[in-house]
Amino acid sequence: MKIVEEARGAEERKRDVLARLEREMDVWVATADADGLPCLVALWFVWDGESVWVCTRTGNPTGRNLRDGGRTRLALGDTQDVVLVDGEVAVFAREEVPVAAVDAFVAKTGWDPRADSASYAFFRVRPRAVQAWRGVHELSGRHLMRDGAWVV
Repeated sequence: MKIVEEARGAEERKRDVLARLEREMDVWVATADADGLPCLVALWFVWDGESVWVCTRTGNPTGRNLRDGGRTRLALGDTQDVVLVDGEVAVFAREEVPVAAVDAFVAKTGWDPRADSASYAFFRVRPRAVQAWRGVHELSGRHLMRDGAWVV
């Protein structure tokens, strides 16, 4: 593949990341259990401007890993337009999730987990690091957030 586009600047990359967080429906959620066994699944999500909210059962490997590990890596896109978000996880039972977060989730996905099985919980992922790139020519400058603060 020949690179024909110039590398985006940091501000443009940040705008692109935020637009994707608003627009896209699915995010890859990577976790690991206490023994290091990895788990990778796609989940619906909603971005509230500060955090990513996902919902899954507390008894499946992803739910257990999110709850017990307290951190995750989220991924959007393919190898030609990558966004990676490393974040800290907080767990909310169906009865505890902030109304604004669950309302936004339902509005975006059309599914209300509170009306489903009692085993569902919401997981808030607060970004600690964000990277974005579109090919090797954008690897330099790919770090847009470090230690929970935007660097751009």
